[in-house]
Amino acid sequence: MDTRAVMAPFRDAVLHKRRRLEEAAARGTRIVGYFCTYTPVEVIHACGFLPVRIWGGTGQAEKAYNLVPNFICPYMRLGLDKALNGEFGFLTGIVQGYTCDVACGLVNVWKGNIPARIYHSVPLPYNDSPESRIFLKAAMGELVQKLSGSGGRYSEAALEASLELYGRIRGVLSALYENRMQGLLPLSSADLNIVVQAYFVTPPEEFLAMLRRLVHDLNAGDTSARDGLPVLISGSLVEDEKVLSLIEDLGFIVTADDLCTGLRAFTPVTGPGEGPMDRLAARIMKRFPCPSRSRPAQRIPLLLDLIRASGAKGAIFLFQKFCTPHLADHPLVSQALKDAGIPSILIEMDGDSGLEAQAATRLETFAGMLEG
Repeated sequence: MDTRAVMAPFRDAVLHKRRRLEEAAARGTRIVGYFCTYTPVEVIHACGFLPVRIWGGTGQAEKAYNLVPNFICPYMRLGLDKALNGEFGFLTGIVQGYTCDVACGLVNVWKGNIPARIYHSVPLPYNDSPESRIFLKAAMGELVQKLSGSGGRYSEAALEASLELYGRIRGVLSALYENRMQGLLPLSSADLNIVVQAYFVTPPEEFLAMLRRLVHDLNAGDTSARDGLPVLISGSLVEDEKVLSLIEDLGFIVTADDLCTGLRAFTPVTGPGEGPMDRLAARIMKRFPCPSRSRPAQRIPLLLDLIRASGAKGAIFLFQKFCTPHLADHPLVSQALKDAGIPSILIEMDGDSGLEAQAATRLETFAGMLEG
């Protein structure tokens, strides 16, 4: 199987995302940006807008330093810097699911400095209960009103269609991740990361067709297991696939992840309920939890289950520098893994070059420890 050819549509979607979205906006597509995967993209899509995740990338943030301190996560800082430089001029607005403090605070910084028709935050309950789901449905109803007031057209039938579409996408992505856990996916973790990155910036109808073609090509190719020291990667988001390439080049094989640019973006696939808004609320409340929306006691059993199911021998925590929810979560989680006989290592990504300077040396040492 020619992996380069199989991956070409996804690489092109990521590489040319800005140009493609600018062209789509010029054709009349109304595009709404979001930061966090807790944002109810199905509601945005059902109202006639294209939801697209804001990207940050790597490099130096220059203009953003005039508006925000340098001790916030690189993803949010670099995304703002790109917005100040006009990179997101195709956006109709920003809708943000209320998650970490930085993301919620920066919505107001964007609003004060980046002209757009729509700025809206969706409050999210921390605890799942019947009352919480009523609250969440009401919050998503407010989002519908906000989008409808900006030219959107919502119907329950449209939300049903959006739920089905995104459910199909998440189902295929989940199957790819399951195949990886079983050692049956002939793609590197960098390739799989690019697939998910393309998901964030491609119209869902187009992306589903790309996914189906990918699955067809993979089924027709070699599905033999790839070699390496099996590890789980846990963290916030990894936009730069070269980070994952470095990890696997050092002798690891990523068999599972707990990333918002990975498993947390599409788990669970759907949720139960009578109406479409009930099912959407159920899916959001039963998501694989992020530290910004949960306590370590909720995450530890799930991470241990992932490690056992995937055969991982260790865990690599990849955190955006200054990511308070993940850094606060880490001591208890890493200790629980240690108690279960699972060694781990923490690596920070600084945004300027992706990984901290000594990351490769530390990862080589970690690999030696796992081999021993």
